Amino acid sequence: MTEKLTNIIKEKGPIKKIGVIGMGYVGIPAAALFADSEEFDLVLGFQRDSPSSGYKIEMINRGESPLKGEEPGLEELLKRVVDAGKFQCTPDFSRIAELDAVTLAIQTPFADPKALEPDFGALKEGIRNVGRYLQPGMLVVLESTITPGTTETMAKEILEEESGLIAGEDFALSHAPERVMVGRLLRNIQEHDRIVGGIDEASTDRAVELYSPVLTKGKIIPMSATAAEVTKTTENTLRDLQIAAMNQLALYCEAMGINVYDVRTGVDSLKGEGITRAVLWPGAGVGGHCLTKDTYHLERGVTMGSDVLDYPEDAESIYVLARRVNDFMPVHMFNLTVAALKRLNKDIKGAKVAMLGWAFINDSDDARNPPSEPYRDIAIEAGAEILVHDPHVLEYPGVEIHKNIEDVVSGADVVLIFTGHKEYFSLTPDAIQSLTGKQNTVIVDGRNVIDPDTFIDAGFVYKGIGRGDKNNHSLN
Repeated sequence: MTEKLTNIIKEKGPIKKIGVIGMGYVGIPAAALFADSEEFDLVLGFQRDSPSSGYKIEMINRGESPLKGEEPGLEELLKRVVDAGKFQCTPDFSRIAELDAVTLAIQTPFADPKALEPDFGALKEGIRNVGRYLQPGMLVVLESTITPGTTETMAKEILEEESGLIAGEDFALSHAPERVMVGRLLRNIQEHDRIVGGIDEASTDRAVELYSPVLTKGKIIPMSATAAEVTKTTENTLRDLQIAAMNQLALYCEAMGINVYDVRTGVDSLKGEGITRAVLWPGAGVGGHCLTKDTYHLERGVTMGSDVLDYPEDAESIYVLARRVNDFMPVHMFNLTVAALKRLNKDIKGAKVAMLGWAFINDSDDARNPPSEPYRDIAIEAGAEILVHDPHVLEYPGVEIHKNIEDVVSGADVVLIFTGHKEYFSLTPDAIQSLTGKQNTVIVDGRNVIDPDTFIDAGFVYKGIGRGDKNNHSLN
């Protein structure tokens, strides 16, 4: 099979024209970097002309980034490659037939995490679009994070059904998962090692050819498609686990009346041969598209495996338990809010809460699965009035996002810091008190943004994640 495909690819020649399906946080920077490479002649970004996201087409073709927040270099790069005629965005999927390689960067959420049922609807649609216009010798790469085994089963089956071609004989098929974080998209794509897993040697080699030109510091790590799928789901699952470990430690420190950040500094200070440790930060919760669901992709992959899992009987997966801990942190933020109000003999019902930050990550507009949302839902159900401020998030379904922080904080009983945007690090007690009109305003810090003593001395009721040393301070 590989020999036939190898001959077809050799006859076709080097990759010159690339398509990227999915114009989001992964697809846009990837497409721009492909277009900026001298190795490639043209990159097409495919975007449905839908009411919700069709606006991206015109923006991109003007050289403007639809992604807000701070993304160093992206706007300038987009402008350059669009003006050079090397990158354009189109809703016409029939143009896939012109290309040598196509990548898919489409979100893969879970419809029901408990039942391990992913929502592959958008991904399947994207794969079908590729299959309809697939040509012999073409390379298809899934960049989306997927359940282990998906490339060699669902993706392969759909592509073959739609095209009438055979994967590994007529076209190449690989998985090369994205490894980016908002706020550093271009740098991550260029500098992180790239995992590339084909369904066969020819597919892997062709994918290596595709990604090598955009790497600056990173190197290619080849493996099988399924191993690449497991690599991606595992690295996000382990990061989630590490965050959960610190969140649980923060809850322990609160219960023991000590400062989790002192403990973290102490633990992190131990260096030396044979010591490997990633001590992350506790916080108000984990959000985003990846960490909130990739554990379930990994768990689902095990259920689809060919061998029986040998694991302690009736023991819960530590990865799923970590998810539960991180999902609990917005609830804990609510509990801190209620406890702080009680110190002032106030109830959460009727309280005005100024929520600072809606995005799940600092200095970004990325508001996918934000932990701020479950907090807001719980607080509103309890009778609180919630006003949300975020300098980067323009809109969110069903939630009014205010841009004027003074309007949000004015008259508030509680000021709640949910995201570590740089704007919030300059908050002062005097400025907040002048807006709330209250000497004893509650301030709940979910990201260790403010100095507790400064606010406590000014009369605030302070609560912070992991700040057992300050959470029960004397009232001034």
